[in-house]
Amino acid sequence: MKINSSSIIRRFIIASFLANTTLFAQQSLRGTLLNQAQSFGVDSLVAEYFRVKEIPIREHNQVSLLTSGKDKFADLLEHIEKAKTSINMEYFNFRNDSISHLLFSRLGDKVNNGVEVKILFDAFGNTSNDSPLKNDYLDKIRSNGLQIIKYDPIRFPWVNHVLTRDHRKLVIIDHKVAYIGGMNVADYYINGLKRIGEWRDLHCRIEGDAVQDIESIFVDMWNKEVNLLQRDSIIYETNKDRNQTNAKVAILDRAPISRPTVARDFYTLSIEGASQRIRIENPYFVPTTSIYKAILKALKQGVLVEIMVPEKSDIPFTPDAMLHKLYKLYKKGAHVYLYRGGFLHAKMMTVDSTLSTLGSINLNSRSLRYDYEANAVFFDRKITAQLDSLYESDLKKCVRLDSLYWKKRSSWRKAVGWFANLLTPFL
Repeated sequence: MKINSSSIIRRFIIASFLANTTLFAQQSLRGTLLNQAQSFGVDSLVAEYFRVKEIPIREHNQVSLLTSGKDKFADLLEHIEKAKTSINMEYFNFRNDSISHLLFSRLGDKVNNGVEVKILFDAFGNTSNDSPLKNDYLDKIRSNGLQIIKYDPIRFPWVNHVLTRDHRKLVIIDHKVAYIGGMNVADYYINGLKRIGEWRDLHCRIEGDAVQDIESIFVDMWNKEVNLLQRDSIIYETNKDRNQTNAKVAILDRAPISRPTVARDFYTLSIEGASQRIRIENPYFVPTTSIYKAILKALKQGVLVEIMVPEKSDIPFTPDAMLHKLYKLYKKGAHVYLYRGGFLHAKMMTVDSTLSTLGSINLNSRSLRYDYEANAVFFDRKITAQLDSLYESDLKKCVRLDSLYWKKRSSWRKAVGWFANLLTPFL
């Protein structure tokens, strides 16, 4: 039997990484092993980790990036119009505004044409929304034939449920087309908000073999509430023209009990395994210790680390906590950019031109430790290049975080940042 030494070494690296992550063994061992991984490439390293964790990497996918709310909702409505059998949606929230009204109207039309529509939204996400869906409006939606339910309503005294919310943003149409990304359903993705300006976000449409993994996430969550769907009854259609749809995609599904560490592991391993460049866009950059240390290690190894965050935020104190952390990284060599073109809500990362991801995962404790999340991970140079190009376009609307910028901040804001940073395990 022929032994593949590279494969054995990769598996040893992953096994050691998982042992260190799970059992908190010496960090130096993990660092030594990951240094060896440079010869394999970060995409091979992550692929091996996914194999160990039984996260499938699906071939034969066509991926279309949707880089604005206008693009996302126009594309989504177009494919809803083409639906023949089923539409499944899972969102953190629907804002009670013009775009959700239009969406529910179109979905009602599809129900009248025999399409089954199931919609799941997070109960806490709805109540924390400044314009929530009220019960009377939900009754009206249901009267039009749409099956719409709240995920895990918080009932006294079980207030601990506020910690584990469904933060995903997914749509699956006819078991063939899926949407995944960072956008909920709200008209401010198109019109912006007066206080923070245009909403800059990112979504994508996937057609191909990875659709089954996105729909599997929906089925699991729907069954938590109503237990009606049977996964075996869903028939997935593979791409007929596989030569034209060859993007490799994995769906990173973070769940509090069954898969609590996969998001942290993925980001930590991807960052530590980088050899050239890491680019991050994230609206709430207050990372866990493992990810923060991974960035420091990458900087020490000479990797170019570029981090982009919004200068303004929709959540109080978050910019102060972010800047406190980011200024430390700047002093260690990171290139930090503050987006001024509105509110940057995109959650995206590219690594070494070979690996990239986008989805709902924020680099904060809520996403990485508590919430249900979903990202698409691309083992594809073309998609990664498109995301890099998008990053470079966003750079034109940024200002650098440097010593001069920091000096201009008041002592009060710096103190707020220091204090807010103490709360990052809960942000």
